[in-house]
Amino acid sequence: MTRRTRFAPSPSGHLHLGHAFSAWSAWQWAQENEAEFILRIEDIDTTRCKRAFEQSIFDDLIWLGLDWPLPVRRQSEHFDDYAGVLDKLRGLGVVYRCFKTRKEILEDIARAPHGLGEVYRGPSEPLSADEEAERVTRGDGFAWRLSLERCREHLGARYEAMRFEELGRGEQRADPAPLGDIILARKDVGTSYHIAVVHDDALQEISHIVRGEDLFELTPLHVLLQTLLGLPVPVYQHHRLLLDETGKRFAKRDKAATLKALREQGLMAEDVRQRF
Repeated sequence: MTRRTRFAPSPSGHLHLGHAFSAWSAWQWAQENEAEFILRIEDIDTTRCKRAFEQSIFDDLIWLGLDWPLPVRRQSEHFDDYAGVLDKLRGLGVVYRCFKTRKEILEDIARAPHGLGEVYRGPSEPLSADEEAERVTRGDGFAWRLSLERCREHLGARYEAMRFEELGRGEQRADPAPLGDIILARKDVGTSYHIAVVHDDALQEISHIVRGEDLFELTPLHVLLQTLLGLPVPVYQHHRLLLDETGKRFAKRDKAATLKALREQGLMAEDVRQRF
């Protein structure tokens, strides 16, 4: 099997040093392991993502010394694919419409028994089919949530047996319980990062995922989706996060730390790579 990893940024702003470190980590892993490195553009947020930022990503990564095969997959061109994934999950009976507002969700969490954490674990009393149909007909907004309870029932013993390999840490149990019933899509946005990333990693035959440790806690959810959909589970590696001089993570609002700004200051790519 061909080893393949990827860097999948969202073009909602210019890349900063943290992005550069993540891209370099994945690209460097590919060089050291005779693997293929690909670039994917995760632009399902069509309001915030801009083609100008996409071109900036290409320019920054080329300047940094990276290369990748063409064409580059843009998620905004494949919403039908992700709708198909949601349909499969609906067919399995593991998702449900949630009409609650954010305020109502927070109130439900506050009323939950002590120790359950600040996540939503589903309604205490599900809507009847008639009430749900009435609200859909009325045009009420809703989110599609993944029911962990229904996932357990559907998968049986396989639910507790879910595992993934973490490079440097060995086999890890994939327990999505701390995340609760997470949103997979909304009425007006037919997909989420979780659906799109799991689908595309399988489609593009990604064997190894090298990404920041801030995404480690989402891995059990992705393994659950992979298990439900019958998709392969890649090997994961979650690298440390690059921090600024105050110990904080870089963010897109930190304009001084963008690669574009550093290039314009006259820094060379080697100067940036030395910060890794």
